[in-house]
Amino acid sequence: MNLSPAGRKALAGAATAAAATAFSFLLWGAGAFDRWELRTWDWRATLLARPAPATDNVRLVLLDQQSLDWAQRENGLSWPWPREVYAAIIGHLRRAGAKSISFDVLYTEPSAYGVADDDALAEAMAGGGEFVAALFLGEKSGSVVSWPAGYPAVLPEIRGLDRWLSAGGGRGGVAAAGGLFPVPEIASRAAFLADVQHNPDADGVYRRTRLFRVFDGKTVPSLALAAFMAASPETPMEIGEGRLTVAGRTIPIDGEGYAILRFRGPSGAAYRHYSAAAVIQSELRVQAGEEPVIKDPDAFRGRHVIFGFSAPGLYDLRPAPVGGVFPGSEIHATALDNLLSGDFLREAGTAAALACAFLLALLSAVAVVFSRKAWHSLLLFSAFLPLPALLCLLAYSRGWWLPLVVQEAAVSLSLLGSLAVNYATEGAQKRFIKGAFRQYLSPAVIDQLIEHPERLKLGGERRTLSIFFSDLEGFTGFSEGLTPEELTALLNDYLSAMTDILQEEGGTVDKYIGDAIVAFWNAPLDQPDHAARAARAALRCQEKLAEMRPLLRKRIGRELRMRIGLNTGPAVVGNMGSRNRFNYTVLGDAVNLASRLEGINKQFGTYVLASEALRNALPEGFPAREISRVAVVGRREPVRVFELVPAEDLSTREKELSAFARGLSAFAAGDFPAALEAFLHAAEADPPSAAYANKCRELIERPPQRWDGVWVMTEK
Repeated sequence: MNLSPAGRKALAGAATAAAATAFSFLLWGAGAFDRWELRTWDWRATLLARPAPATDNVRLVLLDQQSLDWAQRENGLSWPWPREVYAAIIGHLRRAGAKSISFDVLYTEPSAYGVADDDALAEAMAGGGEFVAALFLGEKSGSVVSWPAGYPAVLPEIRGLDRWLSAGGGRGGVAAAGGLFPVPEIASRAAFLADVQHNPDADGVYRRTRLFRVFDGKTVPSLALAAFMAASPETPMEIGEGRLTVAGRTIPIDGEGYAILRFRGPSGAAYRHYSAAAVIQSELRVQAGEEPVIKDPDAFRGRHVIFGFSAPGLYDLRPAPVGGVFPGSEIHATALDNLLSGDFLREAGTAAALACAFLLALLSAVAVVFSRKAWHSLLLFSAFLPLPALLCLLAYSRGWWLPLVVQEAAVSLSLLGSLAVNYATEGAQKRFIKGAFRQYLSPAVIDQLIEHPERLKLGGERRTLSIFFSDLEGFTGFSEGLTPEELTALLNDYLSAMTDILQEEGGTVDKYIGDAIVAFWNAPLDQPDHAARAARAALRCQEKLAEMRPLLRKRIGRELRMRIGLNTGPAVVGNMGSRNRFNYTVLGDAVNLASRLEGINKQFGTYVLASEALRNALPEGFPAREISRVAVVGRREPVRVFELVPAEDLSTREKELSAFARGLSAFAAGDFPAALEAFLHAAEADPPSAAYANKCRELIERPPQRWDGVWVMTEK
């Protein structure tokens, strides 16, 4: 066949597109793109999260930290609460006209307060026909292996279920081997028993849900489906290949019975939620003939209400694709919202992804092989590379989940391949070299004690730790003036000196992030004086850096200073990662706060800032002065922060420290002129006083409408 030059180019472009598509799908099938695909999933879910018509029909009542604090403060109740307390929540929701009431709480053990406590909760559940209680079904585990006798909760009938299961539906995952059931007093009074188990995707993020499970030959609804059924008991359901029909709503499901959730927004933004304390107080006030705390009479009327936990210490917080973490009850609320709105996402499938990928790859390849100039090719690259993302965003907005990374890979490979073909056909002598220079090494493996080899496995535990974050001031700026060899030598000397001190004080060095150091105390072994160790280490590091400073100044031509943030609080610590490679590290809000405190040093000109929690854990007499009450970025409650002061500085800086203390007192009281006068006495020698003097001038010029003494941070 004699083809014209244009025909040969078109054929070469088509062959390139086919090869790029085939190779991309080969990698996709091998799971090479899974991690990136899940990240693009989260990006799309976050970008296109929108309320639906039924979103306002779902309410959340959350047992949050505020509720725990209220119960402890006002009623002397420690955790766990007596179960009769929850009866007040049920009573108020029922009185307010809730359409369904679902408790995402497992009552698998008798109350520690006695049978009467269980009976009080059971009595509150009974009678309405709208209450959903929780059970937990496991695929391979569970203490109960058959449906308990006398548990009369309504179970749904799904037409076609036996046929679907026999045809391979569920692939074994729908059938549960065991479960955890509520105590009989509670189970016997609930209108429905619902499965509250969630299974995350491979990266630990929750994006899908099952609306039912099968246990001991019985169909058990999820919490979302049970809430729907509680409001519509005669709900017809039918299942077939790739779909579950509920009351005329077709829900797309995969072979394991999962439906893809369409999230409405970040946690706390999508659904109106109320503190459990507010609901309890409202019920008590109504019973006393007083005005309730929740004044809106229609807050719960005709709504589906889900009760659950959101306090950080109650362990029901789960990663979600729309950012941060969700209470488990909010994931149930999302599933119920999707069910009410009938808009679960549909998976486009391999055939659709293949067709879209090849079409885009073909168009991009043919366009590039016909381009004659380099800028033409660059223009085509910029035009075609975003197309897969735009196509997948459009598909998402229409309710379809279309794989993105494999299409992006096909287009990218097609563009690159066609560019090489174009240069070759034009006789270009350029060679395209692709190297793999991205080599990311995890931080050094934390020393594991020989006496405790069981720690060399995945898993974590919640402990109270003291956390250390440090960073070099202006590191980015001066590092640009050093050669790689000079920079490496500088960092090695600096990090070695600091690490020696941290380890001498018994600290565990978590990681190095460039010039930054993260360390912690009280793990893996107990250290009752962990706060004092962290504080001493911080002051010793500053002292050591001061000794090194003259020599370092000769090497780099400038002063080298370090900012440190310290915090004490609960965190999850343990081996995290894959089964073949993991690090002993820490996670949690307490860790984030230590990082924030390191950055806050910049605002006050300080170099060691500690949280109030760490300060309170120090032995009496440890030198420190209060710097401020600050509202940290990402936290609602203000934090008192303290500067750790070397003991020898207390006498030499007595005058300026006293002036600062007077100024801080006036500042907190809102007397900015008096505060300014006090701060000016120490501003020359004391950077925090200078910072406060500037702040006072701003507040005098623009007085705040309301003053609470809090310095609001606008950057991390």
